Amino acid sequence: NIITQSASQCNDKVGDGTTTCSILTAKVIEEVAKAKAAGADTISIKNGILKAKEAVLAALLSMKREVVSEDEIAQVATISANGDKNIGSKIAQCVREVGKDGVITVEESKGFKDLEVERTDGMQFDRGYLSPYFVTNAEKMLVEFENPYIFLTEKKINLVQSILPVLENVARSGRPLLIIAEDVEGEALSTLVLNKLRGGLQVAAVKAPGFGDRRKDMLGDIAVIAGAKYVVNDELAVKMEDITLEDLGTAKNVRITKDTTTIIGSVDS
Repeated sequence: NIITQSASQCNDKVGDGTTTCSILTAKVIEEVAKAKAAGADTISIKNGILKAKEAVLAALLSMKREVVSEDEIAQVATISANGDKNIGSKIAQCVREVGKDGVITVEESKGFKDLEVERTDGMQFDRGYLSPYFVTNAEKMLVEFENPYIFLTEKKINLVQSILPVLENVARSGRPLLIIAEDVEGEALSTLVLNKLRGGLQVAAVKAPGFGDRRKDMLGDIAVIAGAKYVVNDELAVKMEDITLEDLGTAKNVRITKDTTTIIGSVDS
């Protein structure tokens, strides 16, 4: 229902505030019902809600206070961690080390390790999986890969034939594969999904971030982080079908949501 969707979106975007969001959503629904009962038309109600939204957001922005110091960040994090000061201080440490625009991820420890912070090279960009069938964690709707290969290209992939040698080589290695391309569609996307569903190859595809020269630069950055020898494009003498395992990038972990892709470290870092 509407309240569930609202709370879910709030949690996805902010990570907190779902109770407040649910209360506000319920109140909006209640007032809409009253307005309709009084004879207001749907379009007028919608326009009124949108105008009110802008006014409320402007008021909230005027009241906000930036959380800047490490102590303040630790206080906010501690509240979100149900009062656990150790978790709060660790999160504040992470923010201090990577900055407000850095990416912080949480992993379950192997064994009985205490909570610890590890800094590693990586990046996050605003592109999600091209098909929900790539998901490996159905509960959280995530793709989670450990030690994957990464194939990079500025080109569109329509036919699977062009990447078949890469798929076969990666399948033999037993490792997952992340494909980052201008787009993957048609027969190529269908074949990748089929391979994933049949368990033949753990694979996921995402669109390359950025546009034009910005895309070229960002793919180059990913290649550096992942240790890929090539970003396949029309200017390169090497074709897709010529790419070997040694030419591909690697990562310690890859995490993909419907909206973002996070690459954490290379296996050699």
